[in-house]
Amino acid sequence: MADAEAKFDLITRRLQEVLGGESIKAILAEGKTPKCYWGTAPTGRPHIGYFVPLTKIADFLRAGVEVKILLADVHAFLDNMKAPLELVAHRTKYYQHVLLAVFKSLGIPTSKLHFVEGSSYQLTKEYNLDNYRLCAIVTEHDAKKAGAEVVKQVESPLLSGLLYPGLQALDEQYLECDFQFGGVDQRKIFTFAELYLPRLGYKKRAHLMNPMVPGLGGGKMSSSDPNSKIDFLDPPEVVRKKIKSAFCEEGNIEENGVISFVEAVLIPISQLRLERLHGDTGADSEEGQEAVGDQTPFALEGAPEGTVFSIFRKEDYGGSLHYKSAKELKDDFTAKKLHPKDLKTAVADAIVKLLTPIREAFEASEEWKEVEKLAYPDPNAKPEKKKKVKVYHPPPPGKGKNAQQITEGEVAAAVPAPPPGQEIVQAAVELAKEEKPSA
Repeated sequence: MADAEAKFDLITRRLQEVLGGESIKAILAEGKTPKCYWGTAPTGRPHIGYFVPLTKIADFLRAGVEVKILLADVHAFLDNMKAPLELVAHRTKYYQHVLLAVFKSLGIPTSKLHFVEGSSYQLTKEYNLDNYRLCAIVTEHDAKKAGAEVVKQVESPLLSGLLYPGLQALDEQYLECDFQFGGVDQRKIFTFAELYLPRLGYKKRAHLMNPMVPGLGGGKMSSSDPNSKIDFLDPPEVVRKKIKSAFCEEGNIEENGVISFVEAVLIPISQLRLERLHGDTGADSEEGQEAVGDQTPFALEGAPEGTVFSIFRKEDYGGSLHYKSAKELKDDFTAKKLHPKDLKTAVADAIVKLLTPIREAFEASEEWKEVEKLAYPDPNAKPEKKKKVKVYHPPPPGKGKNAQQITEGEVAAAVPAPPPGQEIVQAAVELAKEEKPSA
C-alpha cells in the first residue's frame, strides 16, 4: 500500500465522479498525508443511505487519509428553518451517537476520526469576515444555483438558503482539507467552491463524489419520507416489511432501490470484510479492532471463493446464487434469472444483520435514548398533565368559618392591660356597689 498509485485507486474506487484528482496524486507522490472532510447537516433522522459515504470513509483510512467529520449544525439551522437552534443541538448529539455506532459496526477505528461541530469555528470573527468577503463577490444567481440540489427550494427563498453554499465552501479552508467528499448531489456546491475560494486567495480543493442511492420507491432516499428509507433503528419486522413493499420490478434495474442498495452498500461492505479476512487493510492497521456484531461477508457458507453476495434458494428453484460483483447480479436480474422475491429476502436479511449491532448499542445507552427523545420528539405524543398542587391560603381576619373566634381573639389582644393595682381597685368598687343599701 506504500505505492502512491495504489493509494489513489483505493481512495477513488466506486466513486461516481472525481474533480481535481491530480492534486491528490501530487500529495501522495510527495509522501504526504491527504486531508479530507465529509459533512452532514443534522436535520432529519439519518437512514441507511448513510452507509454509502461511511463505507467509503473506510477506504480513505486504509489509504492513510486524515478524515474530519463535520457535524454542520449551523448549516442545519440555515436550511430553510428545518429546526430551531435548540433542536439542532440535540440532533447534533444524536447524529454523533449514530455515526459512532455505524463506524464500529463497520469495523472502522473511531480513534482515527475527528468530529467537528460547525459552530465551533463558524461563529468566529475570522470566519464571518471571510463570509462577508464572499458575499461581496457572489451573485444571487450563483448562490441559488449552487444550492439547487441541496437546499430546499421554495418560491420565495430565505436569505439563509443563499448563504449555505458559501459557508460550505469556506469550510474547506477552515477545516484545512485537501479534498471534500460528498454525494453527487453536492456537485454544484463543489464547483462553486472551486470558482470562489481562489478569489478569496485560498487554494482550490479536489472533490470526490459517491453515487446517490434511490429510495425504496424509486426516487431519492429522503429523511423526510419514512416510506422511502430505512432508519438505523428500525426493528427486523419493519425492515422486512419495507423491503417487501419496495419497488423492484422483475428485469428492471432502473430506479430500482433494492438493486442500487446491493450495489452501493451491501457489496462494498461485504468486500471490505472479505479483504479484512485476508489481512488487507492497507495503512489502517487498527481496522476491525473495534468491530461489533457479525463481521462475515454476505455470502452463504460454502460459497465459491471471492463471493461478496449470496442469495439462498431451494434446490427445487435452482439452488442458491453467488455473486462476485454487482455486475453479475444485475445481469442475472435483467435476464430474469434472479426473481425480485428472492433478491428482497436476501437484502432484508443482510440489512437486519447490518443494523443489529447499531440497535443493540442504542438499547445499551441511556444517554442515546434520552437524546433521541429530545432530538425527535413524537409529534403525536400528548403533553403530560401536571397535577395542580393545592396551596393553603389562610383567610383574612374576619373572614371564613373561624371568623368569630379570630375576631374575639383580636379584640382581646387589642384591649390594653390595666396598670398595676387597677384590677384590685376595680374589684373593690364593684363590691361596694353590691353592698350599698337600697333607698
